[in-house]
Amino acid sequence: DQMSNRLSYINGDFEPLKVAILGGGAFGTAMATHVARKGHRAIMLLRDKSVCKFMNRNHINPKYLREFKLPKDIYATTSAEDALEECDVLIHAVPVQSSRKVLEAIKDLVPKDVPVVAVSKGIELGNKKLMCDLIPEALGREPQQGGVVVVSGPSFAQEIMDRRPTSVVAASKSPEAAEKVSRLLTSKYFRVSMTDDVLGVEVAGALKNVLAIAAGICEGLNLGTNAMSALVTQGNAEIRWLATAMGARPETLAGLSGMGDILLTCFGSLSRNRRVGVRLGKGDPFEDVINSKQGVAEGVFTARLVVELADEYKVLLPVLTSVARILCREVSPKEAVFEVLALPPWTESA
Repeated sequence: DQMSNRLSYINGDFEPLKVAILGGGAFGTAMATHVARKGHRAIMLLRDKSVCKFMNRNHINPKYLREFKLPKDIYATTSAEDALEECDVLIHAVPVQSSRKVLEAIKDLVPKDVPVVAVSKGIELGNKKLMCDLIPEALGREPQQGGVVVVSGPSFAQEIMDRRPTSVVAASKSPEAAEKVSRLLTSKYFRVSMTDDVLGVEVAGALKNVLAIAAGICEGLNLGTNAMSALVTQGNAEIRWLATAMGARPETLAGLSGMGDILLTCFGSLSRNRRVGVRLGKGDPFEDVINSKQGVAEGVFTARLVVELADEYKVLLPVLTSVARILCREVSPKEAVFEVLALPPWTESA
């Protein structure tokens, strides 16, 4: 029965839906393209009228993934009313630190029973909220209304645009919402698993960005593959320690949203967070690296919270907290790496 369900998802046995996409960055564009290719109506809600005009006329996003032609079924607008009226699913692709403000501005227009798909990875500064809590709060929803579905896993936007095989996980406390989103996104080259461990998926998705900065620093310092592999292994263990202390299931951290996304972000050249680390390791000016125009590197924000979370949950996180110390300019990248390598050996354990 599961196989016949999957075939129906892939073969397009469905009613076309109206899907609103909040945010016009690389991943928002990839999601809009993906659902439009499946035959759904994709409406992108953007801030810039000139970008909307350009996209609707030329079917190209002038700021992100310019090399790809967009499906003609994508329509870009600055009108929240047009985008959200009678929409069936809302895909939220706005950077985490801007999310609350953006959602609060449209909360009266989002239908209460519509699932919200969170594809942004990170933790809100200040109150340490994950997207699964931030979204219903900002929209003024009761927990049982609609449903937040966190989609995460190894998924570079450029490869989705290129129709490269991709596997992700949809995490939600609402089985109905997770099923609807899985049906919406599953295709011949896009596989969607499901879980109810929303906490594990979100924490892994946020912290792997910090680890990717550390991996990039290792690359920028030209320390070699041995050091990089050891660093990523240690960082992966730290993410598991913290996530499980917060209440996540260990198996989630071994899955697509954990190990899968860590491998992609730490070793894949398309990762923005890794690029930040590479530049820091090479000694590029700090302000130039942090204020880069190549898109948001959420790991820079999340690193600030790592020290607080380590203290709160009493977990030792030498690799992840060293990234925070580098970004606060307490230590140089080279000093931080060798401090981690100089830690006393301990018995390896889970």
